[in-house]
Amino acid sequence: MEHTRYYLGFNYVNGIGPVRLDRLIEQCGSIEAAWHASATELMAIGLEPKLIEALVETRRTLDLDREMERLRRAGVALIDRENPVYPAALRHIPSPPPLLYVRGALSDVDSWSVAVVGTRQPTSYGREATRRLTTRLVEAGVTIISGLALGIDSIAHMTALDAGGRTLAVLPCGIDLVYPERHDALARRIADHGALISEFPPGTRPTPQLFPVRNRLISGLARGVLVVEAGIKSGALITVDYALEQGRDVFAVPGPIFSPRSEGTNHLIRNGAGLVTCAGDILEALNMSTAASQQEVRAALPDDPVEAAVLALVGYEPLHIDDLQRRTSMPVHEVSATLTVLELKGFVRQCAPMCYVLAH
Repeated sequence: MEHTRYYLGFNYVNGIGPVRLDRLIEQCGSIEAAWHASATELMAIGLEPKLIEALVETRRTLDLDREMERLRRAGVALIDRENPVYPAALRHIPSPPPLLYVRGALSDVDSWSVAVVGTRQPTSYGREATRRLTTRLVEAGVTIISGLALGIDSIAHMTALDAGGRTLAVLPCGIDLVYPERHDALARRIADHGALISEFPPGTRPTPQLFPVRNRLISGLARGVLVVEAGIKSGALITVDYALEQGRDVFAVPGPIFSPRSEGTNHLIRNGAGLVTCAGDILEALNMSTAASQQEVRAALPDDPVEAAVLALVGYEPLHIDDLQRRTSMPVHEVSATLTVLELKGFVRQCAPMCYVLAH
């Protein structure tokens, strides 16, 4: 898409993140107009002189078409937030990334996903818990999301792949790099059976400040976050903070009271996280027990204009079936039947008697 190249250009301008970019687009009218705005116009909008200088220099030195072609040849897909393929779950988090770099492929089935995170130095208990829970989640049709880190992250990714499932890895660096480097082979497997995802420009090295930014995408892409083992100051708890801010459910595996690696998870449970002893605890809490069958139905049934008309009216605020009937002017029995099909496909869910919201 034409506008993707401009999102790519802005992604190379250090200091212009999602918030500033939103302001530029709002003031200029479009991403293209923002990219071509003069220094005088940018100053009138209120962009700082240092950022104006950086943007002007990037426009002078960066050949957008050449960079787009270079990434294409490297097998990297660019998905900006105007693209319908952009993950629906990310659209509704605070400051969603304007552009994603993807190696591999995103899929509709990834809307049934759980993030699995934890310590980089798990105990044998933590490793076994990760393997068992991840295997059962994959068998239920759930995509596993994590950060490709040592320890719990990599165990979750490898277990998902070994179980024949999908997994997504969110990187704290550019899409052309792998961190840690020892996971290069694992990264290739993930790209073949899921996707590697980054919001950072190619060539970006992993630095401490980028890990929390990465963590917000791990939780943002998932329906819920599972912490297997984590110390009280573990980076996994940063992911939990983002999950709570984004309205995601948080789950934790209880651990021995004498283990430092269980201090964080036990603390989470004490403060309201869902206690997990089996995958069913997560599937039931997230209403994902029928994820596999929902995916089959969703893939099997073709798009239907009536379904599309009803779905277009459903949002994240509860809507009663009577309101839907009035807005569509359809017979109530037809609205009810359509909602049943949409619920089977996993598009909507009933949040109260006869009231519906989007499922993801």
